[in-house]
Amino acid sequence: MYSGQCLCGEVKIEIRGAITDIIHCHCSLCRKSSGTAYATNGFVLSSEFSLVQGKELLNTFSLKQGRQRHFCSRCGSPVYSSNAADPNRIRIRLGILDSAIAERPVSHNFVSSKANWENLDAALPRYDGHEPGRS
Repeated sequence: MYSGQCLCGEVKIEIRGAITDIIHCHCSLCRKSSGTAYATNGFVLSSEFSLVQGKELLNTFSLKQGRQRHFCSRCGSPVYSSNAADPNRIRIRLGILDSAIAERPVSHNFVSSKANWENLDAALPRYDGHEPGRS
């Protein structure tokens, strides 16, 4: 089981299963929403994700129809993202986790959008879009 919390500690989560499809996303949307060179995202089954505390503090932002970014209204930390087209999974930013994780990133994605100061020194495969096989 994995646990995590937002920056202010008022929203707490638990994950009772594996984190899959972990990637470092360099798209401009992930860079802007994280304020960093890239965001490390992974998927978890919705049925294995729990909001343990602070559900009332969650706020949402939708940039694209059917996709919601859920964040702490107090500190602004991204907690998870949901997609109406894929209701069985949610996407989390791994930075919210306090637990060490067993899974590892598989690639750098959207590298053509990367920040010009990022040199991609990791030895992972790189793609201009989603990694092969992702739907």
